[in-house]
Amino acid sequence: MNTEQPFSEEQDEELLFEHHRIVADAGQSLIRIDKFLNDRLANVSRSKIQKGIDDGFVMVNDKPVKSNYKVHPNDVIVISFPEPPRDTDIVPENIPLNIIYEDDELLVVNKPAGMVVHPAYQNWSGTLVNALAYHFANLPQLPGNEGKPGLVHRIDKDTSGLLVIAKTEKAMTALARQFFDHSIERTYYAITWGVPEPQAGTINVNLGRSLKDRRITAAFPAGDFGRHAITHYKVLQDLRYVALVECKLETGRTHQIRAHMKYIGHPLFNDATYGGDQILKGTVFTKYRQFVENCFKLIPRQALHAKTLGFIHPHTQQFMQFESELPDDFKAVLEKWDSYVQHN
Repeated sequence: MNTEQPFSEEQDEELLFEHHRIVADAGQSLIRIDKFLNDRLANVSRSKIQKGIDDGFVMVNDKPVKSNYKVHPNDVIVISFPEPPRDTDIVPENIPLNIIYEDDELLVVNKPAGMVVHPAYQNWSGTLVNALAYHFANLPQLPGNEGKPGLVHRIDKDTSGLLVIAKTEKAMTALARQFFDHSIERTYYAITWGVPEPQAGTINVNLGRSLKDRRITAAFPAGDFGRHAITHYKVLQDLRYVALVECKLETGRTHQIRAHMKYIGHPLFNDATYGGDQILKGTVFTKYRQFVENCFKLIPRQALHAKTLGFIHPHTQQFMQFESELPDDFKAVLEKWDSYVQHN
């Protein structure tokens, strides 16, 4: 089911399409329905949920309710919208793919920054999956992952770099197992604000959806919330106020590198979601501020690139490793910072 559909601004009195059906557990404690749904539906704000309830899009046991209704054990909650669900409606689009490797079982692509991996709310077209649907027929899907053919992992819209795509059921199962076992080798290059100290280390801190803002991932160092997450990092280039850092993922949580680097005080350069789009290191001089603003314009996204990808081939059982070039925007910013520290 698609959990990213927003509550509509107006209701069609004649026909509504069911998008979500949630059955409360037998041991469900009494909790307001707006809070209950806020915990269940990703990327939907509580105010949107409340408006949807007020507009009559939410029914409990076939009856409309108010936002302060308390969910009871075994309640059947149905959310409907005027438009039919689009979570499995994949429209093939002739979008060029940068294919690094391909055989009968899989392919490895180099995704550009700005491309969404799979269709979702506000991004129903122009995604990697739309391109895959055009270039390849009958890609497999993981159970419960309808609408995402070929995908066994993903990277953020504004992160560039390598992805492996499964072309067969066998490849899908084998690759998914490697991701589940954390045996996939993934190396990212990031530009961070400041130079991490020590210059090589491991961040072993739980990550989970922020309790204050569900759109972002937060660190939970006490370990009483979130999921186990490990990132190994190493500074490759010290550029005084920023650094080129290699990050190796041992686990693969949402926004893992972005959240972990934020946690240790070094957000990714120009990462608006995690505060990296502000000047966090350096001088107060106007000339420096202008220099940084020019760098932001060169790379209008978080400075993160999936550099290498390694896995055991599902058919040959041989280990394969792929490496991608840094994209032009990434290289341009590094060169600009390198020139700055050489001359200032």
